[in-house]
Amino acid sequence: MLARYVARRSVPLSRAFSQSTFRLDTPESPSPKPPANSLADYTPNTATGSPLTIPNKNTPTGSLVAQSPNYATTWSPSQLPRNLAFTGARFEQTLLEYQPKPESAMEMISQVPVIMVHGRKAVCDGGGGALGHPKVYINLDQPGPRSCGYCGVRYEQEHSDAHH
Repeated sequence: MLARYVARRSVPLSRAFSQSTFRLDTPESPSPKPPANSLADYTPNTATGSPLTIPNKNTPTGSLVAQSPNYATTWSPSQLPRNLAFTGARFEQTLLEYQPKPESAMEMISQVPVIMVHGRKAVCDGGGGALGHPKVYINLDQPGPRSCGYCGVRYEQEHSDAHH
């Protein structure tokens, strides 16, 4: 039994691999090659008809880009602007001009008119069914419109001369 244990322990746990490496910067090479530009350095050029052009190094890289087609600024203090958000190794070969630019939901919901309600509370379920959200009751006692916490739809109590 002891001999079997010793025999197992003497077997190497991993295979040996060659330790030689291939070096690109050997003394016989005249000079190291400069690193290739990434796709992020290229911008589409629609004026000349060529699909990609190398940018001018004198132009600033941090030019302002709209956050979405219908909303110009960020909607949170901690949110990075669009031109600074897509940086790093993850987005190195990404052409931002061809990425989707969804419209801001805040701007779209602000275009929906305020729904007037006869009672003191509004009920919102986000349209109902599988596409909605849990049913919430919104208190309308205070003056002015009140929004749903899930979908942002605004409700306001209808003002009447007769108070109950």
